[in-house]
Amino acid sequence: MTTEQILAEEFKLRVDQVERTVALIDDGNTIPFIARYRKEVTGSLDDTVLRDLYDRLQYLRGIEKRREEVKGLIAAQDKLTPEIEAAIDSAATLTEIDDIYRPFRPHRKTRASVAKEKGLEPLADLISELRDEYEKPIDEFAAEYVSEEKGVADPSDALAGACDIIAERISDDAGCRKALRTLIWEYGLLVSKAVKDEPSVYSQYYDFSERLKKIVSHRVLAVNRGEKEGYLKVSIDPGSDVVKSYLNGKYVTNPSSPAADYMRAAVDDGYSRLLFPAVEREIRNDLTDTASEAAIRVFGDNLKHLLMQPPLKGKTVMGFDPGYRTGCKLGIVDKTGKVIDTAVIYPTKPQERIRESGAVVSALIRKYGIDVIAIGNGTASKESEIFIANLLKETGLPCKYIMVSEAGASVYSASKLGAEEFPDFDVTQRSAVSIARRLQDPLAELVKIDPKSIGVGQYQHDMKPARLDESLTGVVEDCVNAVGVDLNTASYSLLSYISGINSSIAKNIVKYREENGEFDSRAELLKVPKLGKKAYEQCAGFLRVSGSDEVLDSTGVHPESYVAAHRLLERYGFDDSLVRGGGIKQLSAKVALDGKETVSAELGIGVPTLDDIVGELEKPGRDVRDSFDAPILRDDILDIRSLKEGMVLTGTVRNVTDFGAFVDIGVHQDGLVHISRISKKFIKHPSEAVSVGDTVRVKVMSVDLERKRIALTMRIDED
Repeated sequence: MTTEQILAEEFKLRVDQVERTVALIDDGNTIPFIARYRKEVTGSLDDTVLRDLYDRLQYLRGIEKRREEVKGLIAAQDKLTPEIEAAIDSAATLTEIDDIYRPFRPHRKTRASVAKEKGLEPLADLISELRDEYEKPIDEFAAEYVSEEKGVADPSDALAGACDIIAERISDDAGCRKALRTLIWEYGLLVSKAVKDEPSVYSQYYDFSERLKKIVSHRVLAVNRGEKEGYLKVSIDPGSDVVKSYLNGKYVTNPSSPAADYMRAAVDDGYSRLLFPAVEREIRNDLTDTASEAAIRVFGDNLKHLLMQPPLKGKTVMGFDPGYRTGCKLGIVDKTGKVIDTAVIYPTKPQERIRESGAVVSALIRKYGIDVIAIGNGTASKESEIFIANLLKETGLPCKYIMVSEAGASVYSASKLGAEEFPDFDVTQRSAVSIARRLQDPLAELVKIDPKSIGVGQYQHDMKPARLDESLTGVVEDCVNAVGVDLNTASYSLLSYISGINSSIAKNIVKYREENGEFDSRAELLKVPKLGKKAYEQCAGFLRVSGSDEVLDSTGVHPESYVAAHRLLERYGFDDSLVRGGGIKQLSAKVALDGKETVSAELGIGVPTLDDIVGELEKPGRDVRDSFDAPILRDDILDIRSLKEGMVLTGTVRNVTDFGAFVDIGVHQDGLVHISRISKKFIKHPSEAVSVGDTVRVKVMSVDLERKRIALTMRIDED
């Protein structure tokens, strides 16, 4: 099968659909652009499917490349037979191809290669024949190979060398290795034992075993980390009886042969010394890779929902970066995100200047009409929350507060970007501003931070950095392009995630804007250095210019569809000014009445493009994030000690893992809803029912004050 046929079968798509999509990818189109503006070509595949298809395409092409390399290497040795070539062509994985190449690979010095140098290969062939009868005892055959010159001391030495050759042949048998992997995967166990006799977070794995084919990803990653930190010894129990039965059945084909015992010894040695250690490493690596991909998917899903949380529009926000000795830093931003004031207060230990700090905060709230205080959830956050909650209660000021994750804020504050943006601020002042802005517009602020530092994954430090970066960058790209950005206000860090725009072009856009003033139109982008026609095609639809004479520049309609969009407006007698005025009502109903196929054919576009144009004209500049749950603002505090079993509360999902969801219920310590308590119906993963940013109702099941653990349930009526 061709690569496209394999992809079609795996993704349950038509072959021609895959072929057209692959052609778009090969032509240099980005995933966001393909997903948004080439729906007719792909059959409306979304960005998630497209990225999965892209990843699989690269893997399959890697296999094809390796397939040809191996054929060439074997052919160079004049050993490429039709049978070997057919085996290589039918191999489905890189591992299978490498197994076939294994006997032809230049070997380092081994026991078997030494035995071959001693001329013992014919003896190995003789034993492998497993005849019913031999002309003389096997050890007498072996005696013929004794040679002081070649270093064969006696018959037993010759037999040992011959068995080494047989053992390596068994180890190099591609079919045997494949069968062994299958058997061990089916019957084997992952086992971990304690190395250190002391309590740790890995205590539950001190005497642990689970079937390989059933073990879940987060347990694989947990025992890996425990092993890496020296708490666990991890191994695979292969189900030896089944494996050895298979090996003896395959190689000791004549158990009554006089050579059978030698063959059994060679099989046992080949398995224990060569085969099993190699296959164990491969299976451990496969387990880790599979678990890592699962963890990356969870991380990516969490990140997507975090970035897509709705912005708190039209609010003046005070960012509150808690601290002890150096005080709490305040950063006030207006409704547009512009910094209008900063301050430092000392309401926490060791100074505890609560009254003075309260006066400063109250004055700032009154002066700037602050609507919300965003408090970072790091060091001293609990004391800071108590201080703010009490202050708002005492003063009666019309202001609320919310706890905001400050994960990554310190990374941004100390970054080159943070220094460029606020050269006169110290790192804590930058952090306070970042905390405020990430409430106003999570996406615009969080793109300034390395996705790995945002803290919504599990075991992210154990992932392959390149693969994690690739995946998370893709998530950020999809989110930024789904929302779109204002060309005249977006930072270069935000612009760099737009389809077709790299960091260099993003900086050129900002520089052009600074030197020439605001962009008057999308078309003006073509004047930006290094931004050519291809980049313009990819990026234009995701960039908004609200003051342009071309009304469609402020929508998600791509310039290539402007003619069709204007003809659509003209067809139904609508003026362009209605689009600028907030949208055209009933356009979709009119199109539906005439028939989408008829209208799209008349305009020379596909139905998916027509649907997108109509949606943009009815709600120009709409923010897809507005459909998600708004953040929960608070004006009073709840302490973990005030929690009682059975209390029903409203909270926000902060993280989703393989084993459950962590929910912020306003007590500084997130509670855990175990996967079994998330839904009344069976779910394989928590992400099937909840996402980061969701507002959920939960009931307290138990509270462990000493360990600061809160068990929650979403099955409120049952538990």
